[in-house]
Amino acid sequence: MNFGNLIKAFDALMAFRDAARRLKTGEPPPPAASEQTALAQSAAAGGLGGQLETRLTNVVVAALKEAFDRDHARLELERAQLDDQRRRADEAMRLEMRRQAADRELGRLRLLAGIALVGWLASVLVLGTRLGDAPTIARVTLGAGWLLLLASLASAFTAQGRINAYVPDHSTPVDAGPGGIAALWLLVSGLALTAISLLIR
Repeated sequence: MNFGNLIKAFDALMAFRDAARRLKTGEPPPPAASEQTALAQSAAAGGLGGQLETRLTNVVVAALKEAFDRDHARLELERAQLDDQRRRADEAMRLEMRRQAADRELGRLRLLAGIALVGWLASVLVLGTRLGDAPTIARVTLGAGWLLLLASLASAFTAQGRINAYVPDHSTPVDAGPGGIAALWLLVSGLALTAISLLIR
């Protein structure tokens, strides 16, 4: 009998003895070595699987956090761009309103200048037709009206030059200066004196 058979016989005898002892005491049979190895491997696999699952969870959480941070940064950038566009649109609208106000003021001054010129020409025609029979006070009044109409014309032209030099921005309002205010009152006064000179006999 060779040595391998002796070992097998000894193992069988020991297993038989252990089985007989368990039958007497009523203990459950211990798991076989292959079963113990399988249990250890499954426990190790469970531990390795738990570690892998934890690592995968951490990776997924980190990826989601990075995606959320990226989305948050993108939303903040878009919000900043929208605020900048809104600010530019508001600024452009304010500048356009100032430009339109300057255009309106320029149109008003041109109208005043045109009326002053027509009034002066009309008073010249009146003086030409009534030069011989007009009293001195009427001539003086008409002359004062002429001066006021010419001053109104000059004020309107000066204010137009100031408006033409106006550059619209967010700090300076449209201002024709004192010439813009004086042009209207000089025109009204000049027309009034011209009309009064016609009434003087």
